[in-house]
Amino acid sequence: MDTALPLMAGVDEAGRGSLAGAVFAAAVILHPDRPIAGLADSKTLTAAKREQLFLQIQEQALSWCIASASVEEIDQLNILQATLLAMQRAVAGLTVVPDEVLVDGNRLPKLTMPAQAIVKGDSKVAAISAASILAKVERDRLMDDYHKRYPVYAFHQHKGYGTAQHLAEIRQHGFLDIHRKSFNPLRTWLAENAVVSHQNG
Repeated sequence: MDTALPLMAGVDEAGRGSLAGAVFAAAVILHPDRPIAGLADSKTLTAAKREQLFLQIQEQALSWCIASASVEEIDQLNILQATLLAMQRAVAGLTVVPDEVLVDGNRLPKLTMPAQAIVKGDSKVAAISAASILAKVERDRLMDDYHKRYPVYAFHQHKGYGTAQHLAEIRQHGFLDIHRKSFNPLRTWLAENAVVSHQNG
């Protein structure tokens, strides 16, 4: 490996707009001598392709880390600050310190090294694409686990997002602790006592 090359870490998040579960972020430093073909914005890839690349990234990247911010942190801080916190944790968890961090979007977490935000970076920068894949696969696995624990909510289908199906399930069965109470319409429903909130079983 050419140690003279600056090490760039790509960072992206998954689950920011969901009504349930933690928000995830990943940071990836790709190995300059081990290119990975097929990297792209995770949303444009099939689930099978994401899973394949997930393993390949973990095997071939110079360094990677997946981190999260909890539902409690989301409700306490707000989703933007919780997302930035997850990104900060992902970068801090890298075993190699990057020279620069490239973050998908238009906001930056607080970091100790130079960083720049790149709008639609997950489709422009390979390291950000890799981070988007790690974050999404990890979060989707959590949603699949939620489905096994709470099958009536069908988390494996809507992945926690505010689909008509998911909202109908909340109205029928109530809230879980994994639901983000600060998000509308959930916050409004709770204020109006329109649905019940119960502890995870």
